[in-house]
Amino acid sequence: MAKKPDLGPHGVVVIDKPAGWTSHDVVAKSRGVLGTRKVGHSGTLDPDATGVLVLGVGKATRLLRFLTELPKSYVGEIVLGTETDTLDAAGEITATHDMSAVTDDAVRSAAAALTGAIEQIPPMVSAVKVDGKRLHELAREGKVVDRKPRPVTVFRYDVEPLDGESGIWRCEVDCSSGTYVRTLAADLGTALGGGAHLRALRRTAVGGYTLDDAGSIEEPVLLPVAAAVRHLPSVVVDEPMALDISHGKRLERERLGVGEADGPWAVLDEAGDLLAVYEAHKGATKPAVVIPR
Repeated sequence: MAKKPDLGPHGVVVIDKPAGWTSHDVVAKSRGVLGTRKVGHSGTLDPDATGVLVLGVGKATRLLRFLTELPKSYVGEIVLGTETDTLDAAGEITATHDMSAVTDDAVRSAAAALTGAIEQIPPMVSAVKVDGKRLHELAREGKVVDRKPRPVTVFRYDVEPLDGESGIWRCEVDCSSGTYVRTLAADLGTALGGGAHLRALRRTAVGGYTLDDAGSIEEPVLLPVAAAVRHLPSVVVDEPMALDISHGKRLERERLGVGEADGPWAVLDEAGDLLAVYEAHKGATKPAVVIPR
């Protein structure tokens, strides 16, 4: 018996996540709104944080791995003088410091020193796994374990004092995937001889997806499957080659038309629909993902 075609929905949804929702909550709700179980997200956003959360729907769930490593942008507020056990406003206060003597220039210099290629220790309240268990699960059990520093890149860490609130600094951060802005806030406080925590975090972009692309959980906007890999270089192929690609055939670089580039490449048909993502392989190319037509 022939397999029934999967009629959808398929594509990418960008949600402006409200505070108080976990990323899993958004996925669960979106399954009901969109009418499909095939929904996944490209990277968690803290429950108290708001902003851009990118979902893959239907066939696009197979492409989420190409979204996970995209750089991120955030805005938030750093509270100097108070440390918490979660490094943000959701946690319990663990220490306070008199930082009234810290100058504006010192704060800006400390932020500048935390840009570029740096190493971060993941917070205990995070999704990082240690010995097969997520850190936030261990934290709920009252456990604190050693965490290895992880390399990240902070492309921009701009800070400005918030008008009318002493010791509160607004920050704008552009960073690599895997960077914890909470940790950047805490490290800033430590570098200034005291402590700090983060509040009011909002993610403004994931790669090229911005708040301008975002809809609400209740009224999502479904973008085409190809939007999941719009950041990749693309090639358009004719129908005979599209047939070979649908069968997952290995292709010579010259035939695919990618020259000596590194890839991966989004391969589209003449109508602009995504056929596959191809990657370099032993002097030629092979499919990383093939999207059923």
